Amino acid sequence: MPPKSDVSHPARAANPALQLLRQEFTQRNALEAEIDSKFRALNKEFLNALGERAWNWDMQVLLKRQVLSRILHYYEIYKLILPVPGVICEFGVQWGATMATLISLRGMFEPYNHARKIIGFDTFEGFQSIVEQDRGFSAPGQYTVPKKYEEQLDEILSMHEALAPIAHIKKFELVKGDACVTVPRYIEENPHLIVACAIFDFDIFKPTKVAIEAVLPRLVKGSVLVFDEVNCAHFPGETQALLEAIGLNRLRLKVDPHQPYTAYAVWE
Repeated sequence: MPPKSDVSHPARAANPALQLLRQEFTQRNALEAEIDSKFRALNKEFLNALGERAWNWDMQVLLKRQVLSRILHYYEIYKLILPVPGVICEFGVQWGATMATLISLRGMFEPYNHARKIIGFDTFEGFQSIVEQDRGFSAPGQYTVPKKYEEQLDEILSMHEALAPIAHIKKFELVKGDACVTVPRYIEENPHLIVACAIFDFDIFKPTKVAIEAVLPRLVKGSVLVFDEVNCAHFPGETQALLEAIGLNRLRLKVDPHQPYTAYAVWE
């Protein structure tokens, strides 16, 4: 699970190290926070120093183990769905890092599968409401992004898509709004839809439960369900949503050793 960036959270915006460490749940120590800060500063320097051709290739020098682990995690998830028909749904997009990764993986693994649409659902305005099941880290308004960011993200994802064949067919979609409304509506408006992979990263109870219940009838044997904050004390709502919508003992949940809060299951 990557650290959630929260541009709107007043405590984050305020001060340095110790306050930041108190507000996050990645369990970094002070040295790791300091290295993060140095990497961020170097990132700005390197963008200019590396030059036009090398900037993207050689930026790997600042790629942290945790980020690489995240990419490898989705590399393995994507391989699981290759023989399964259907789309990929990501419930909780924020900045779009996972969607960009998935578009690149599609270009690597199945560049001509134009039916493998990737659909991202998000308010792009942070958490709308918190309920009792979400007690812990969550607060209304967390994890927002700049206004109209979804438009910029659409452009970014289009550029990623342009680097693979048949780029003239748009194979991703961003759906903005309250998932409790948008997800069931999207499923209803797309009667052809099969869900090969559903990634649940809303963190909180209500939209996660609605999303799970909405996609269940569209799963096939072999579909993959990914839970980004399951068994996570900071975001108990996700486990509660899974418990109520499916039941924990109905899934053979597996964990990636490099992603302690992320688990996945193949629908059987």
